[in-house]
Amino acid sequence: MVHKVQKDMLVSEFCGMRFDTPLVLLSGCVGFGEEYTRVKGFTNRDAGAVCLKGTTLEPRLGNPPHRVCETPQGMINAIGLQNPGARHVVDEILPTLDFDETRFIANISGSSIEEYAEVARIFDDSPIDALEVNISCPNVKEGGMAFGNDPDMSARVVEAVRKQTEKPLITKLSPNQTDIQENARRCIEAGTDAFAVINTLMGMAIDIEARAPIIGNNQGGLSGPAIKPVAVLKTHQVYQVCRDHGIPIIGQGGITTADDALEFLIAGASAVGVGTALFYDPLVCKKINDGIVAYLERHELTEVSQLVGTLVLNG
Repeated sequence: MVHKVQKDMLVSEFCGMRFDTPLVLLSGCVGFGEEYTRVKGFTNRDAGAVCLKGTTLEPRLGNPPHRVCETPQGMINAIGLQNPGARHVVDEILPTLDFDETRFIANISGSSIEEYAEVARIFDDSPIDALEVNISCPNVKEGGMAFGNDPDMSARVVEAVRKQTEKPLITKLSPNQTDIQENARRCIEAGTDAFAVINTLMGMAIDIEARAPIIGNNQGGLSGPAIKPVAVLKTHQVYQVCRDHGIPIIGQGGITTADDALEFLIAGASAVGVGTALFYDPLVCKKINDGIVAYLERHELTEVSQLVGTLVLNG
């Protein structure tokens, strides 16, 4: 009975979906939902949801190596959205997933607004639980500028995707922009149901002997503990826009412990994403869940939602 009560403390509602825990396994870190199920002791039931690898309309081979580089307290990656294409994912991969285990979220990407819309249409006719819109992709029609770095383009992507599906839309916001709050406002007006905050920061690592970038793409996305303070701040800033609209947030960026996850929840996130930490501790989710339960019990709270947005600013 005690175990069941503790487990119930972690249950939350996110965009009408039941999350058995507030943890979300982040896109690109768990393949298409089956990768970590090969690890002894791991189960997708430790997470409230799993974000599948970024998917485009057509198959992509991705970037040349090196694609990953370890940095102090972090990792740079530039995979280049290697994936088998949306139709293959829907027809061949989704039927192999156990939707009774957890919620599965498709991460959709594109090089044009039309591609985003078509990928959304394909996933709409599938059992996927929700769509995460990765607006950090470059817009090939506008000189390569990322959709997510411009509020107008971000809103246009969300609006186009919204027309293709009634499934919950989670817009993944980039920190590489001037005003993340304005972007959030525009995406809410365009029809997003939730946000994931934040995507990776752009970074570079240099081989000093070769005097060349280590990453084959020259630059990539920095993740891991190094970006956590930025991610916590951005989560709280977006929460200030979202709270009056009832728009929930998946806070993410450098979460490796229960204390990290609790920071994001207090800052305004309703769920928290775990990504880079899985590469060196595949069983970290159970530890984080246990730590959240211990905190709730210590503070005489009965559910995670009682923590969300409880930050008291100084002054």
